[in-house]
Amino acid sequence: MPAQPNAPGNTRRRFCLAAAALALEPTRATAATADWTEGSAEQAGLRPGALDGALLAGESLPALRALLVARAGVLVAERYYGGAQVGDLQPINSATKSVCSALVGLALHNGQLRSLDQTVAQLIPEAVTEVPGSPAAALTLRQVLSGRSGMAFDPMRYRELVSAKPFVPYALSRPALPVGAPGWSYNDALVALVAPILQRAQGADLAALATRQLFQPLGIERFGWQRDRDGHALAPAGLALRPRDLLKFAALMADGGRWQGQQLLPAAWVQESLAPQGPATWRAEPVEDVGYGLLWFTGRLHGQRVAWAWGYGGQFALLAPGLKLAVATAATSPHPSALREQTHAVMGLVSRVVEAAL
Repeated sequence: MPAQPNAPGNTRRRFCLAAAALALEPTRATAATADWTEGSAEQAGLRPGALDGALLAGESLPALRALLVARAGVLVAERYYGGAQVGDLQPINSATKSVCSALVGLALHNGQLRSLDQTVAQLIPEAVTEVPGSPAAALTLRQVLSGRSGMAFDPMRYRELVSAKPFVPYALSRPALPVGAPGWSYNDALVALVAPILQRAQGADLAALATRQLFQPLGIERFGWQRDRDGHALAPAGLALRPRDLLKFAALMADGGRWQGQQLLPAAWVQESLAPQGPATWRAEPVEDVGYGLLWFTGRLHGQRVAWAWGYGGQFALLAPGLKLAVATAATSPHPSALREQTHAVMGLVSRVVEAAL
């Protein structure tokens, strides 16, 4: 990857440091559904030899910790690397943003948020009053989620962002740095505002909302979530899940918001959030036509429309709806100098999985 931010948190060192910073005191959510139904790749219509080749190739990637595959809601492949085990909570880094997108969709569906066209000033008026002249105040929620705010955020200052106290005024006061073509920018400070927006609308922080609205219905029993210095779960990053549970999230989106026959997310929101709002400047080779929806990356892989949650170092939750395919990966957080190579290597394995499903 180039020297400029080209993957969630490129030079920010975020999860080079955050693995240690995450206070992963596992939180329990009483699960309402069972774990995965398991089946064979051959029965699911994947070419076993090609899939096995991708799983074996993972052995040559020292940073890789997990590669899991599901089709039509059935777990068909699961491999762990480097001593990782099925029950380990793995930081998903900036893939946390895509979980927050789902929570926004639920708040809209339930009437707790009126519209994506509401401004930050309308959504958190008390906080905006504390920061007169905030560059973020006039932005709409859609601009925040789609990365089309016209504002950039220096990724090298991520640690400063999550260490700020009070947190929300700091996020609101970030300067409006210019954005180049194609008018898309990855802005952690703006995404951080999703947390207070949802808390004001629903009276609970992200971890509580996710537990009640997503984790329990998905059968996710344990998770970790990094908090800011004010004690609130973070929206830009900070969630840790078992890879099996990250895969559930990809499978949920691949099936139009359904899990085990239950509609957990509005189908219309799934469609809208996975629709590209325009091109993005980051690349995850060999994905082509990379765009950005509502806190989801989008593109094409082997001719298939795909979308993915993208965390620093190659934490992917990728879905190919046309193939009813979901893929999840976990990897360690590299030094920024190794980020480009590692990210492309992990996505290369994902690409092989997608090809095996054609």
